[in-house]
Amino acid sequence: MKRIEAIVRPAKVNEVYAALELVGHPGMMISEIEGHGKTKGIEQQVRGKTYKVDFITKARIELVVEDAEVNGIVSAIQKAACTGQIGDGKIFVHPIDDAVRVRTAERGVAAIR
Repeated sequence: MKRIEAIVRPAKVNEVYAALELVGHPGMMISEIEGHGKTKGIEQQVRGKTYKVDFITKARIELVVEDAEVNGIVSAIQKAACTGQIGDGKIFVHPIDDAVRVRTAERGVAAIR
């Protein structure tokens, strides 16, 4: 099993959700986060004045999937989240040793289906 963690623009969450439904994986967790990459924030102009914004708001999407599903899901997220601009985000894939469904005590892959 793998945990896929995608950091994307908040405006792209609905498109990512739709793409995941198309590949048969609508279950996900979403949280709002703030941070910056190597550009260390952005500059914005408001009423003629330039302001530096150090932390950019992003959405973190997390899924736990079977190993065989990883490539298709990562590809779907990447295509749906891409604008071609700096700040589109990142996708991380982490190994998962085990999962337990609290209600039934099912373990492993059975717990995530």
